Amino acid sequence: MLRALSQFYEALNSRDMELMSQNWLQGDEAAMDNPLGGIKRGWEEIRSVYERLFGSASDYYFEFYDYTLHDAGELFYVVGRERGTFKTGDIVLEMRIRTSRIFRLINGQWRQVHHHGSIEEPELLTSYQQAVLGRREADREHH
Repeated sequence: MLRALSQFYEALNSRDMELMSQNWLQGDEAAMDNPLGGIKRGWEEIRSVYERLFGSASDYYFEFYDYTLHDAGELFYVVGRERGTFKTGDIVLEMRIRTSRIFRLINGQWRQVHHHGSIEEPELLTSYQQAVLGRREADREHH
């Protein structure tokens, strides 16, 4: 279980799309609700959010902490916080995100099937969206 969780952050921080693909369920059941992409359903939609982040000129690092892990047999979920730094150009953001992730055991492998992330601070949310998505697209995410 912890290996699947740490694999996700390894893929995220190293911008490794192949490893990210191995971490997520490759199907329509996967779902994500996060500050960059809103609600995405299915791996192809989720992948597009990571492609945008991985393809950006930003420098970032995220870590998961202050979490609990809940084992339910062929399913486990984690509830906690992410912190990190996001830098692009002269913008430096100290990130604080509430996060939950759900993994299912599929053919002997843990696969992420759901992620929810929330930024509580409106100014930080706006700054992060504008830094990654650009001002016009970030404004659409708010409405």
